[in-house]
Amino acid sequence: MVASPPRRIAGQVLAHDLLRLEPLDPGHLPGLREAAVGARDRPSMADVPTPGTIEAFVARSLARAEDGQYVPFAQIDLASGRIVGHTAYLSPRFFADGRLLAVEVGSSWLAPAARGTALNSASKLVLFAHAFEDWDVARLDIKTDARNERARAGIAAVGGRFEGVLRAWQPSQADGEDGVPRDTAMFSITAGEWPGVRARLSDRVERKRRRAGV
Repeated sequence: MVASPPRRIAGQVLAHDLLRLEPLDPGHLPGLREAAVGARDRPSMADVPTPGTIEAFVARSLARAEDGQYVPFAQIDLASGRIVGHTAYLSPRFFADGRLLAVEVGSSWLAPAARGTALNSASKLVLFAHAFEDWDVARLDIKTDARNERARAGIAAVGGRFEGVLRAWQPSQADGEDGVPRDTAMFSITAGEWPGVRARLSDRVERKRRRAGV
């Protein structure tokens, strides 16, 4: 019996006129260290690094990428040329014939100065567009700790539809909860919803950039 080829996803540069997403490599470490200043400014429910933990964070991210099931990116603000954060595709699921069925967008964090700007919406726009229009996925997953109301609101704002809470779904990333399971709030966007989500997300980017005078 011939073994089927490994089912993998691969990264490439993804661009918007506000930012560029570059597949993560060790050369991004100095810029990410700068971006991490203040990024974890309160007790966190997510894996957000500090300048002191960024080297380990990048090493873990690159190690996760080795089997083709995780594709991390450095997020770069084109206006300043600075790295402003990290994001990734992960948890791909495939049809029996090898076509990509679904993928998740996650592992996302931004430098404090980039939060609330058009950069986050522009990043989601290019990530979602690549998944639906280039990979032809049927579904895109986004999830967060069920207790994280701010993250849940942000996911809904970029078009994610809340599907429910998956109880004790995965290890908690909250401070002080090593080895503890967490409840996960699951959101999704389907291919049929994507055109409407794309229009609303594009409008969101433009409104934010006009407000900022960009």
